[in-house]
Amino acid sequence: MTAQTTEGAADEAGRAERIREQRGWYFYDFACSVYSTSVLTVFLGPYLTAVAKEAADAEGFVHPLGIPVRAGSFFAYSVSVSVIVAVLVMPLAGALADRTGRKKPLLAAAAYTGAAATTGMFLLGGDRYLLGGLLLIVANASLAVSMVLYNAYLPQIAEPDERDAVSSRGWAFGYTSGALVLVLNLVLFQGHESFGLSEGTAVRICLASAGVWWGAFAVIPLRRLRDRAVVREGGADKAVGTGWKQLMATLKDMRRHPLTLSFLLAYLIYNDGVQTVISQASVYGSEELELEQSTLIVAVLLVQVLAVAGALGMGRLALRYGAKRTILGSLAAWTLTLAAGYFLPARTPVWFFVLASAIGLVLGGSQALSRSLFSHLVPRGKEAEYFSAYEISDRGVSWIGPLVFGLTYQLTGSYRDAIISLVVFFALGFVLLARVPVRRAVEAAGNPVPSRI
Repeated sequence: MTAQTTEGAADEAGRAERIREQRGWYFYDFACSVYSTSVLTVFLGPYLTAVAKEAADAEGFVHPLGIPVRAGSFFAYSVSVSVIVAVLVMPLAGALADRTGRKKPLLAAAAYTGAAATTGMFLLGGDRYLLGGLLLIVANASLAVSMVLYNAYLPQIAEPDERDAVSSRGWAFGYTSGALVLVLNLVLFQGHESFGLSEGTAVRICLASAGVWWGAFAVIPLRRLRDRAVVREGGADKAVGTGWKQLMATLKDMRRHPLTLSFLLAYLIYNDGVQTVISQASVYGSEELELEQSTLIVAVLLVQVLAVAGALGMGRLALRYGAKRTILGSLAAWTLTLAAGYFLPARTPVWFFVLASAIGLVLGGSQALSRSLFSHLVPRGKEAEYFSAYEISDRGVSWIGPLVFGLTYQLTGSYRDAIISLVVFFALGFVLLARVPVRRAVEAAGNPVPSRI
């Protein structure tokens, strides 16, 4: 056997192993996306708001830790608090993964902590709004940590020219599982009486089933993905800090890559808007538009189905026009869609479905392409650490957007004012991203530049 033949066989074996890991990697999106859709987007917002209202005083306020909070803002504030916890833990987990090379055990710990907290949401009921807030905080923070580790695998399992497609397929897997479970949720919720269940019990079963699904399908990526030897560059062997100290150390290191930092700033702003729309849309639909829970489920199901096509379609657009231009186009579409949402008439499901369709077509692609683009801007050996900063505004753990949404509602008492306040995130994110020279940013990070970026 010639040296060339041996090299070709080794390349083919490496490619087969890479594809095997990619297929396993897709299934973590398949596992955890059910939490993002069924729990965060559909059921928990309206249900936890109703539980908080049950516990509210005559003026409509609850008093966690003695602080007066309008019951309608409690869910949004809980999402924001979850980010404080996540910000303390994510950089620590990311740095530990990079220093030790042990991403998989950390991924398992985060995944099963989040799955357990989500399953525990079956215990919500009556006026247990504080328990609901606590479980939300634990589940959201755990999801954030697990996604840091999951996303950090992308540059290791995909070649530069593959990443847009691989990232898009991951999101498509996630939206597929979200759609499948929402169909089952819809059957249970709509037919709860025929199953001998109250509406509240049906909702709690839907919440808990997302945790069971998350834990069950997390087994597949944990079997397929593998840990790699540590790459040590310029101080990568320093001791891991804690909480804020580690985050500051990560951001200080990022200052050596200002173009990467510029993209991250743009992403954190526009994706904060995306995540806030996802997490607060069901509250807006139920409280402001006076839509039934079944209508909200169908709308989110529509988002999931169209997001699969949108993620794959925008992945193809990125092959032709580049990821940056495609993302910019999606941000323009987000801005127009959100502005239209302000004018939606109440008790008119058909227009809510039109809005959901528009969101679905741009949602998956904007998220998938942002992830793959950022993976090109991360120095080798720093994947998990850098993705810990990226994850601050992903998968429902954004904090400024929910805070703005909650404060706007608290001050005005109008969910329409709260939803339109989010337009600024998309407009500012568009301007900042347009100013980033991504080709130079990839080169500055020491990575090969794809043919189209």
